[in-house]
Amino acid sequence: MAINTSRKRRMILSALGAVTAVGLLAGCGSSTPGQGAGDGDGGSGGATTVQFWHRTFTPVENAWYKDIVKKFNASQDKIKVVDTEVPADAWDQKMKAAQAAGKAPDIYTHSGSIQDAVNAGQLYELNKVVDQSKLDEIIDAAKPVSEIGGKYYAYPLLLEAQTVLFWNKEMLTKAGVDAEAGPATWDELLADCAKIQPTLAKGTYCISPASDAVTFAWSTVGQQYNFSGHTALTDDWTKPDINNDGYKSLMLKYKELWDKGYMAKQALDAYVGGKDFGEKKVAFKVSGSWMMSQIGSDYKDMLTNTGVGAFPNASGADDRTATTLGNFKWVIDAKSKNPEAAGKFLEWALAGDTANLVPFFVQTQFTKVPVRKSVQDAVAKDEAAAKAPWSKVVVDDIAPTAIPEPTYPWDVSLAVGTAMESVMKGAATPDAAIATAEKAIQTVIDREKLPEKAPKN
Repeated sequence: MAINTSRKRRMILSALGAVTAVGLLAGCGSSTPGQGAGDGDGGSGGATTVQFWHRTFTPVENAWYKDIVKKFNASQDKIKVVDTEVPADAWDQKMKAAQAAGKAPDIYTHSGSIQDAVNAGQLYELNKVVDQSKLDEIIDAAKPVSEIGGKYYAYPLLLEAQTVLFWNKEMLTKAGVDAEAGPATWDELLADCAKIQPTLAKGTYCISPASDAVTFAWSTVGQQYNFSGHTALTDDWTKPDINNDGYKSLMLKYKELWDKGYMAKQALDAYVGGKDFGEKKVAFKVSGSWMMSQIGSDYKDMLTNTGVGAFPNASGADDRTATTLGNFKWVIDAKSKNPEAAGKFLEWALAGDTANLVPFFVQTQFTKVPVRKSVQDAVAKDEAAAKAPWSKVVVDDIAPTAIPEPTYPWDVSLAVGTAMESVMKGAATPDAAIATAEKAIQTVIDREKLPEKAPKN
């Protein structure tokens, strides 16, 4: 089938044989890390102890964390890192309690913006303990989540595109829709759904997008930028900036999906999950790049049947991204008694030999973006990379132009998400929903004195 001209920029998964799909799952890279952080053949008495906390992630990620600590400890005898895995649902409470008691770990994982933590004096300046040449390797897309005012307070392990479009090629083909490239614009997406929905069985839908206020709040920030050219606040953070045609149009697009029955009234799965797509309950799924990990793990048959591309644009907005980049970073606590030792561990694990990092990106099935070009190149050379063409889509086509997550308070994003849900479900007109959101956002601006905290150009 010929690819529509407006879709030429899109890419899909190459046809994969069953043997290839199985081979990908078994293709976890393995290699021996390079130079150790110091001399010696393992931990011994008198070594400096560094406490390292990380959240519970997927099994392969947890295994990588455990392994990287083990390898670092074996590489030298001056520093002993003690690894603690904390359940994700207990993380906030445990970390806040530790910080309040002055017993935070020396080094730990951190997601989202670092601005509030830096303002609160919670993070140690990495420039003091990590070689500048190592910090300079961080790609431009990752600098907004790690650096403030020329100083680094975090070293990212990864970036993740938070809004990616996946599609079931068989469903699209059955409906007479081009399965070789996903829709490039919202108008194309809606036209595709008009063809697809009548071909689907009861309880099956054209698309599974974000559908509740909380998910809208964080997952559509890139779409807000795509439709309006900016996010929810003015540049100086003095007032909301959502009362415009861009925001209204975005809200109405979701209302059209809802009103025409292209999406389920009750979500079939969480935005972050892939069960609804893996079980072929939807033709299109909107999620983060991480979803391919679940497809490769739990729904192997779908590896040969999945298209992947950037999320559709507003008409005339081809030069603007529609996604933000999520991230996970390592930070050193400002009150650490051993910041130098923590810095050596961080530098060795994240900023040292690429062989330390390649297994992480291979084992998570090429769904995450390395923050060093040297690591990207090393990952691309892994023999399993050829069997994961979605990696090129995410790394080369989506991530380079994506915007960072907003640094303004969560309550601002939640006000927008609440407005989007109310419009989608018909509870309010765009004008009424935006007026309510503006009041809520202005309250946050005044309460938090946001103009004083606005990013300085």
